[in-house]
Amino acid sequence: MTTPEILPYIVGITGGSASGKTFFMKSLIDAFPKEDITRISQDNYYRPIHEIPRDENGVENFDLPETIDHHLFAEHIAVLRAGREVHQKEYTFNNPLIVPEMLIFEPRPIIIVEGIFVFYFPEISRLIDLKIFVDAKEHVKIKRRIIRDNNERGYDLDDVLYRWEHHVAPTYDKFILPLRSEADMVINNNTRFDTGLEVLKGFLRGKLAERKA
Repeated sequence: MTTPEILPYIVGITGGSASGKTFFMKSLIDAFPKEDITRISQDNYYRPIHEIPRDENGVENFDLPETIDHHLFAEHIAVLRAGREVHQKEYTFNNPLIVPEMLIFEPRPIIIVEGIFVFYFPEISRLIDLKIFVDAKEHVKIKRRIIRDNNERGYDLDDVLYRWEHHVAPTYDKFILPLRSEADMVINNNTRFDTGLEVLKGFLRGKLAERKA
């Protein structure tokens, strides 16, 4: 476990919805010993379902910055950075088939902060030491989104495509894509991300070696 005297190195991972951020992040985390790396995700900081804004057709729009309790998210990242443990209830997107767990995030030398708005909120962005943008072509992201939203959130095809056209795509163009230029590294993830992953793993191993020297 890290200590407040040696600050963790914070890596922010963002990109469009269904760009493959989660798979890339899991591949990164799996390359390190458990005691060296931890992950905290924006997905568990959505506001309660009754606070999620609805569009003109009465459909909840989860793809807006105001759906995130970003103050609490930033506070928890800062707590981890200071060397203290964080507890946060899992967010299940109102899926009745999932029983939410109480998640425990431990402070470790490398902290992965992940979510579509982690570059957007200044109080989160300024805590990030290294910014990674995971990118993919539109048709690739749509296919991934259809599979994910059906399996994890119970949305049918019409629902997924409606949300993509009216929520996901406009949010990407307005809030996410403009921040791509702030990234220290862009990972293209249309089919494979092996090279980018290897470069990032090598860089972070160097950071760990500096802290253990």
